Amino acid sequence: MDSSNDEALDIIITNVVATFRTRCHLNLRTIALEGVNVIYKPEVGKVLMKLRKPKITASIWSSGKIICTGATSEDDAKLGARRLARVLQKLGFKVRFSAFKVVNVLAVCSMPFAIRLIDFTKNNRPIASYEPELHPAATYRIKNLKATIQVFSTGSLTVTGPNVQNVATAVEQVYPLLFECQKPKCK
Repeated sequence: MDSSNDEALDIIITNVVATFRTRCHLNLRTIALEGVNVIYKPEVGKVLMKLRKPKITASIWSSGKIICTGATSEDDAKLGARRLARVLQKLGFKVRFSAFKVVNVLAVCSMPFAIRLIDFTKNNRPIASYEPELHPAATYRIKNLKATIQVFSTGSLTVTGPNVQNVATAVEQVYPLLFECQKPKCK
């Protein structure tokens, strides 16, 4: 971050996607009939189950693979996944919690200034792209962090990455590039 700028940027995590395996076959019909907060989707071959605390939605397949979405931190995602495994155990399945992995983190951040997107894209041409006819944001990809940043002219950023640390590092890397392309303040 710029040393002369003493205000910190708030990175707000809006969604954490995690996966885990139960290491046993799951009968979706049993889960749908006996479970609570469940939506059975037989045409897709999965069950959606919602937990209230932490607030997550889980997609459950009969193979035992489960994807949890909606958590607001990696710890909440793990806690929600473990609670979900416990719910399935109480329904009578021999569930073993294994192969937990956070696969995606979505965060938003707001810069304290507006940004000239055309200048930003020209300065960072190979890794930044801006198609105003398709999408109002410029896309900036950081390959080594596996992070993608959507930069809006208002200064809002939407960041996706494989984990929270990579998301924070991506914002730190892009800040000086955005600082060069800030719009002058109106009087």
